[in-house]
Order: sequence, then C-alpha cells, then structure tokens
Amino acid sequence: MSARTVRLIIALLLFTPLLKSQNSNVMYYMNIPQNHLLNPALRPTSTFYLGIGITGIGIGINNNYFNFSDVIMPGRSDSLITFLHPEFEVDNFLDKIKVRNLLIPQAEVQLFGLGFNAGKDSYIFLDLIEKVNGNITLPGDLIRVGLKGNEEYVGKTLDLGTLDADLVYFREAGAGFSTPIGKNVRLGVKAKILFGIAGFSLDNKFLTITVNDDYTHVFDAGLTANLSGPVNIYFNTENKPDSISVDEDKLKSKDFYLNTRNAGFGIDIGAVFNITERLSLSAAVTDLGFMRWKDMISNIEAESRFTFSGFSLKDVVNGTKTFDELADEMLDSLKNSLIVTDEKKPFSTYLVPCVNVGASYNITKGLGIGVLSRTFIGNSGLRETVTFSANLNAGSAFSTSVSYTATGYSYDNFGAGLAFKLGFLQFYAVADRIPVIWNKIIKDDTTIPLPENWNVLGLRFGVNMAVGNNVRKKSDRPMLKVE
Repeated sequence: MSARTVRLIIALLLFTPLLKSQNSNVMYYMNIPQNHLLNPALRPTSTFYLGIGITGIGIGINNNYFNFSDVIMPGRSDSLITFLHPEFEVDNFLDKIKVRNLLIPQAEVQLFGLGFNAGKDSYIFLDLIEKVNGNITLPGDLIRVGLKGNEEYVGKTLDLGTLDADLVYFREAGAGFSTPIGKNVRLGVKAKILFGIAGFSLDNKFLTITVNDDYTHVFDAGLTANLSGPVNIYFNTENKPDSISVDEDKLKSKDFYLNTRNAGFGIDIGAVFNITERLSLSAAVTDLGFMRWKDMISNIEAESRFTFSGFSLKDVVNGTKTFDELADEMLDSLKNSLIVTDEKKPFSTYLVPCVNVGASYNITKGLGIGVLSRTFIGNSGLRETVTFSANLNAGSAFSTSVSYTATGYSYDNFGAGLAFKLGFLQFYAVADRIPVIWNKIIKDDTTIPLPENWNVLGLRFGVNMAVGNNVRKKSDRPMLKVE
C-alpha cells in the first residue's frame, strides 16, 4: 500500500461527504416503477415495465456535521482553498464536529428491472441491483486530534470505542409482489438474495488513546479488521505485515464479480391503507438482512497495546511535513502493531434497515400532497429524514414532484422530480436537494460556482420501457395518479 493510497483513505474517511440514500425520497409519490424499492406495496400505472442497464442509477452525498463550503472555500486572492491550506480556519470547522460523526456511503446501479400485472389487481416485480453500502462512525475526538494536534490532550486518555466501519460491495437479486387485501388495504413483500463481492468490517471491542509527553500516542485496542476481497498481504522478516496490494488478476476476472460464496438474505415488507377517497397512509420496513462472508478472507488484528506516531494533520497544514511523509510515518507505525491471523474466520455484515411511513392527500384528480418519514436503524443509532412534497401524476405520461426535506442536521433541502414518456420509453430524474444559494469565485476570467450550504445531495435517474395502463384502484391511492 503506497503513501498515496493511505492519503486517499484518510481524506475519504475524514473529509469526503458520504454517499447516502440512493433511493430518493422524492420518488416515493411519483408514478415510476422504482418506487417499490421504498415500499413493495406501491405499484405504477403501467401494466408492464422493463429496464436493462440504465433503468436506475442512484448516488447521494450527506453527512451530519459540515457543508461543502466548510472544506472548500474562497481564499484571500479569489482562489479555492481546502482544509489543508494554512488559511483554513480549523476551529470554525471543529465547532461543527459531533460526538459521533456519521458517514453512510451508498450507491447503486439497477441492472435489470421487470414488473407486470398478474391476476386480479396483483403486481409482480423482479430486480437485479449492484450496490455499495457502508456504515462508518468517527468519534469527534479522533477528528480533533487529527486536525488540530494533540497538545491539549497530553496526559489524557480518550475513549474511541464508538469508532465503527463497514463497507460492502454486493449484488441483490430480488423478487416480490403486491396484492389487495379487502377493499382498502394493499400489501407487498420482496425477498432478496444477496451475493457479497467485496467487504470490509471493523470489529471494535474497545479502543482508547493516551497522548504522551513526547506527543506519541499509546493505543489500547481490541480491534479486528475483517476483509473479503482480492488482496495480497506481504510480510517482513519479523512476520509483520509489510504491505498490502490488490490482486489485479482476480480483480479483472469475471469469477470475482460472479462469486456466490458470500451469500445472504434480505426482505422488504410494506402496506398501503386507504382511509378515505382522498386520504391514504402507507408504511414499510426495508433492508432487513445480512451477508455471511466466507471467501477470500483476511483477518487483521491490532495488538492490545501499541505506540503510534505521525498522526496529526496539523504538520501538513503548517508546512513542516508533506502528506506523503505523514502517511509513511503512519504506515510504519501500523506495520508493527498489526497481526494477520491464519484462521480465515468468516464474518457477517448487516444491511441498514429503514422504516418508511407516509401519508398522502388528493387535492384534485392527480394533484396531491404527501409527507414521508424515513428512519434508518444503524449501529450508531437512528437517523431520521422527513420529506414534504407536492405531486402531480397524469397517468403514465407525466409525473412531477417538488419537495422539502429535513435531514442530516440540514433544513434547507429543496428537491424535485420529473418523469415523462416518449412513446414506450419513460425517462425520469429526481434530486433530493438542489443548492439554492451559490457563491462564485473568479480566477483568470473563469467563474467557478460554489454552493454556500451543501451537505446533502441525492440524485437518481434512469430509463424504463413502460406500457399499458392500470385502471385506478383504491389500493393504489398513494400513487396520486390519473387514469
């Protein structure tokens, strides 16, 4: 592993906003087939849809403690500066650090989607989706020591037991259906088989850091890093890990991407309740599931006590060290504190369950308002988003939505969605947050736009082949659609 790689890892963990919630809140009340990913009881107007390759691409950015403009900002001479620049105001940034700083990276590509009517008012759907999911928690003291240095912590012991990290790349093959139960209720279920491709999980039993008078750090750790993937670990003469490299041959092999040994299971359950002709409620629990990793396993353990130097990014900011020098020092310290076991112990990772609860009201035929609460249940506790939307659905021909979302310690998230048909092709795009206030920096007659406040971004777009028209049923009420 090169110093450049370590540098990238540090930057990603500490300062890159997270990918999150690739299934946009905005699309919940829109008339597109992909809204069954949020609640399997929902169905579109089209009686048949097919998507291949680009039917759904989702990516997002979110974090709970800083905005884009907090880490990339105007300098004194109309230039952009980053958190590593001497002019960067570290104290202002650290004022926003939480006790637990959450990074929840997620992204997905829906490779295949199919949905069709079956029997009386029932709907069947199939999905094949490539996903990247993560759950990372950074203790606030870890970021403070890394950015500002350790002078104020000399002689103190910090508890970093909340440090946690899971990052997995997997494939989801799902099949589900929705069907009416009585006149006013519609139920939906989706079963998912999961195939892990590459995964990383940190098992943190305990972790404390004591800062010595010479500014080195003594770690008391009960840490195990579990890895499944095409990597090679090389050892020095003392049988300590010396370097880690990616096995390029395995990475290029189709067998790596079609691996089925790291299997798991998941399930989504949802329902829609029509209270009156205009008012409906809906609820769902999604992503209940896990994966068991058994193939290409590496287990790396930290010794119970070790000394660690070269930790402060402050040296890079003030110019006494380069980032490469700092990364080399960190890597040298880690080499002498890690043990690679030969047992190849399997490990498990879990999906992040989400509880979706919504209510919609039809103002006129096809025009309505809705509210959606989404609660994510992760290792670091609950994360809540609430979205209010106005929605227009003119059958399968046209659908649009405008929304406001409160999420991630951010309360100015205005979003929008649009779907329309050209022949049998349905195009759609949704955004959970559109930056409202922009700054601009002029450099050499070039204008660079920069969002003033931006810690949430959710985008999803795709193309479906959609044909046919369902006759509007009460059980479809939350779709707010027109026939």
